[in-house]
Amino acid sequence: MTTAFDPVDLAGIPLANRIVMAPMTRNRATEGGGVPTDSMVTYYTQRASAGLIITEASQTCVVGQGYPFTPGLHTSEQIAGWRRVTDAVHAAGGRIFAQLWHGGRIGHPVLLPDGLIPVGPSPVAAACQVFTEDGMADCVTPHELTDAEIRTTVAEFAAAARNAVEAGFDGVEIHGANGYLVHQFLAPNSNLRTDDWGGSTEGRIRFAVEVTRAVAEAVGAHRTGLRLSPGNPFNGIEEPAPEPLYTALLQAVAPLGLAYLHLCDVPDHELIARLRKHFTGTFLLNPADGGRHTGLEDLPLIEDGTADLLAFGRQFLANPDLPRRLARGGPFNTPDRASFYGGDDTGYLDYPALDA
Repeated sequence: MTTAFDPVDLAGIPLANRIVMAPMTRNRATEGGGVPTDSMVTYYTQRASAGLIITEASQTCVVGQGYPFTPGLHTSEQIAGWRRVTDAVHAAGGRIFAQLWHGGRIGHPVLLPDGLIPVGPSPVAAACQVFTEDGMADCVTPHELTDAEIRTTVAEFAAAARNAVEAGFDGVEIHGANGYLVHQFLAPNSNLRTDDWGGSTEGRIRFAVEVTRAVAEAVGAHRTGLRLSPGNPFNGIEEPAPEPLYTALLQAVAPLGLAYLHLCDVPDHELIARLRKHFTGTFLLNPADGGRHTGLEDLPLIEDGTADLLAFGRQFLANPDLPRRLARGGPFNTPDRASFYGGDDTGYLDYPALDA
């Protein structure tokens, strides 16, 4: 019987176990420059016992930044900063993918250089607020991307993927979930276009398909994962009937031979099983939903074949040595929500280690 603690080959990349550290926004990069910092090197290195680490979302371009102090993958300084992270993780025996992200309409002009505003598939503001250095702020109406700008955005994803490989990452994950730009093109309430980038199912999946294809061509499909959250209402998304659209999307990207498909935050658990039938590659699942987070009780999802890899989020913040704790059945440190984001290093450097 396969367990979460067994090694696995991920498209030619050997993983020590099937426990994945989920991508989690940390807001620890330098102000303005988006360069990874010393605390980020420590943070990721401490968690290198994961079979695979997926980093926090990293913007692919300047206008793609959706929150303060998030890292990027579009400047030489950012590449050098991430190289320090990947070298340290590899020295500790870990594997690490970079998550490629564009916030789209989730952002605010105060986070961007003068004159820039967030962008999106249509000029529809998200019905939510976004975190800024001055507190929470209403999302603004985004600039509607032109056809030429969409093509540039696709190219920026591919360029960021190449930068990630230059920075030493083992691969990349395209963030197509949680209400950010890729998801905005998929959702009917954020994509009101009637051109080739909207309207029909084929039109609404086109951006996601072209980004995935461009990234796979840039760094290899074996280094490319795709994250999706069908039906997830986060960040003002409304997808009342997501199955036909996501079925079409998975059928379109399946021939590429991606490293993995990552499903997360899916309200309809039965939909997960139905969608998986359309993707025959490695399946990574984060079964968390609502107020429940992935925990010890989810390990049987590997044993019964529901997933090939299992992603843990909050538990990895409080338990840097999580695979060891899971193998022992605990004990587990309790995450401190007050120190999840920003501020000093309390909350992820100071949790006690498991006794030998």
